[in-house]
Amino acid sequence: MSGIGRASLIIGAGTIASRLSGFVRTVVLVSAVGSMSGAANAFAIANQLPNNVFAIISTGLLTAVLVPQIARSATLADGGSAFVSKLLTVGTLTLMVATALALAAAPLLITLYQPKFPPEQAALATTFAYWCLPQIFFYGIYALLGETLNARNIYGPFTWSPIVNNVVSIAGFGAFILFFGTTGKVSGWTLPMITLLAGTATLGIAVQAGILLLFWRRAGLKVRPDFRWRGMGLGKIGRLAGWTFLMVVIGQLAALVQTRQLPPEGSPGAFAMQNAWLLFMLPYSIIVISIGTPYFTRLSQHASAGRDDDVRSDISSSIRTLGVFIVIAAVALAVAAVPASRIFTNSSADAIAAAPVLLCLLVGLVPLAILFVVQRTFYAYDDTRTPFFFTLVQASLVAITALIAGATLDATNLAAGIALGQSLASTVQLIIATWLLRRRLGTVGFSLWAPAVLRFIIAAIPAALLGWGILMLMGGPAGWASQSVFTGVVSSAAIGIGAVVVYFGMLAVLRAPELVPALAIVRRFIPGAR
Repeated sequence: MSGIGRASLIIGAGTIASRLSGFVRTVVLVSAVGSMSGAANAFAIANQLPNNVFAIISTGLLTAVLVPQIARSATLADGGSAFVSKLLTVGTLTLMVATALALAAAPLLITLYQPKFPPEQAALATTFAYWCLPQIFFYGIYALLGETLNARNIYGPFTWSPIVNNVVSIAGFGAFILFFGTTGKVSGWTLPMITLLAGTATLGIAVQAGILLLFWRRAGLKVRPDFRWRGMGLGKIGRLAGWTFLMVVIGQLAALVQTRQLPPEGSPGAFAMQNAWLLFMLPYSIIVISIGTPYFTRLSQHASAGRDDDVRSDISSSIRTLGVFIVIAAVALAVAAVPASRIFTNSSADAIAAAPVLLCLLVGLVPLAILFVVQRTFYAYDDTRTPFFFTLVQASLVAITALIAGATLDATNLAAGIALGQSLASTVQLIIATWLLRRRLGTVGFSLWAPAVLRFIIAAIPAALLGWGILMLMGGPAGWASQSVFTGVVSSAAIGIGAVVVYFGMLAVLRAPELVPALAIVRRFIPGAR
């Protein structure tokens, strides 16, 4: 098995296990506080704040800048130990300061993200936030350690450790139900209730970060606190990260505009949007991240060595490999939107109300998968300036469409309208990014991968029809398929399996050259298969 194949298997298997355990975590959380209640949305906003703040201070920097830098440091005489020591030292101090500032600004952050909350709901969300915001520090440590391991081709721990986080959360949320029952009301929350629910969420992230230390010896790095930052290339990193920082900031500002439009309760709001995103990210994480991350590491190495032909080959092969899976995933999940949404809602009616949000997000799944490859090709060439500009266009469209949705749609359809605007913005972003990359490399293999994506779409049409037929046999969207969490899981699986079988059969009929390597990837996930 190739290096890319082994890495994809490790990341893919870990991502599947992580996402499935994350589903269970969310199901337990929905059981505790509901799916569209005031308490659910208060917790959703508070628990999302650490992700938003962390994204601004660190995520873009790590993905775009540090992975290539860490990969290059491995060629130094000490194997990169000095560079990583300095990196972890400055990163830890930065995270501590950022966490302290976020805690001090907790009330302001809640009001900023959701001005529609009435006073009691805002107070509950703020109290949740005091418990959740320390996650910023632990998210940062997890990312610093994990990306360092990834850059040295050690993918397993970073991918599998979130499962431990989910187990901790499931236990804590289950204990909440055991001790306090279920409640979606904003009133009646006591300090022990808040501590158990929000404290559990933070404890899970802390354990997720700490467990990576158990695997650090495998990286072969001797790390110690090092405050001698001169000579580690902070100037270059700063120049590269400057554009990435701005890119992440505008992305978060666009998300802020979206969140401010969402209703506080009664209709799909912040929590429903997060749950739809969780379903949307299932195929993206399993397919795009597991296959694309090893490609990015190899692509960075080729770009660093000036092997442009190899980079072009990586672009084409990665998009075609991603596409053969992501197209059918988008189609199958769209057909199963209602039963899949039922997994994270309290009733069939809530699932039907939440399903359009998922459908509108899925419009952008295939473009987002291709964008993953295109954008990271710029990063591989240490170009963070160009991605800033095409992301600026995307973020502007996200904000504009969210404002239009907020001004024109009722509460029932508002979240779906915002999601559709996001998908359309991502599609425009892909078109611009591909054009810019073509100008840089001369060609991006469009004539190779675009017809392949079209083939996948053609093969997915009969697969979608079969999936819809299975759903109708179950009584349609409002029938047996959405009567409970269990029926939602079973019917979603039935629709998915049926659609996938027909899809791969159609690829065989069309003699798609991507079919053989795709089946080889599938066999890697089957125990005992070769």
